[in-house]
Amino acid sequence: MFYNERKVERHYATFFQSKNTPEINPFLGDKNARYGIFKEIEDRNTRVRKPGLHISVNPTVSDLVRLGDAGIRTEISNLMKHLGYRNQPYLVYKHADLERVHFHIVSTRIDCDTGKKITDSYEKEKTQRFIKDLEQKYQLTKDEPQEKLNYRFSGSSKNLKQNLENLFGQLNSMEFITSKEMYDQALKLFNVEVRKTGRGYSVFVTDENGNPVRHPVRMRDFDEKPKFYLGNTLSLSREEDLYRRVWFPGNFKKELLKSLFYQLKNDRYEQNVGLHKRKSLKSGKGKRNRY
Repeated sequence: MFYNERKVERHYATFFQSKNTPEINPFLGDKNARYGIFKEIEDRNTRVRKPGLHISVNPTVSDLVRLGDAGIRTEISNLMKHLGYRNQPYLVYKHADLERVHFHIVSTRIDCDTGKKITDSYEKEKTQRFIKDLEQKYQLTKDEPQEKLNYRFSGSSKNLKQNLENLFGQLNSMEFITSKEMYDQALKLFNVEVRKTGRGYSVFVTDENGNPVRHPVRMRDFDEKPKFYLGNTLSLSREEDLYRRVWFPGNFKKELLKSLFYQLKNDRYEQNVGLHKRKSLKSGKGKRNRY
């Protein structure tokens, strides 16, 4: 627990989730109070040599996009129930000190109700089963998309404003893009840059060297705007400021394009389902008219 607390103190981690603790939000207190939650339980059974439970959860960037923070919290709770820690108090820390966002779960193996050690038999096998079920539930995959994506804008791009808004909408929904710097890096993958012009901002389409290739579009003309450019001044939350201090994931480009692929694939599926329903309704109306 203190390992994770040091990460928080150094601004490499943040408090993410807690469950079954005496306080509604134990993160409002100090670390000694949080430690006391587990110590009080473990003092009931001093025969267990290693009573601490520490689990590292390491989703890919595309996993984070599909589940989001809410989904991660839900599945961590499901994992704890699956492993036999349903009623145990636990804390979750969100880390960003490596090339990926990951999570650490801290709890105790001493049952808070009986004082006995919670069995850890077949723990690895149980975890693997949980992961496989998770992959099926959310259609998670390690495979690369079969389709090649090339959504870079150019001087001849049509429907520029609408397509830029579509791009902003896709990027705005990606929870793993947590800072203006990451957002700008994502835009550059599509030959798009946001630049300060006068009192506001404008969106430029550039070539590979960053030179503008067509007239810019003023930010105020967009209905869907980049989420880090919603006002004339930019203010970062404490958590966003944290992400400014860490390296971008080494596979940032690959994971971003993979995430866009899945989002667009789902969009196409929903559009096709809607089109099929409309055709079915039209067909049904025609039959009724003939009778």
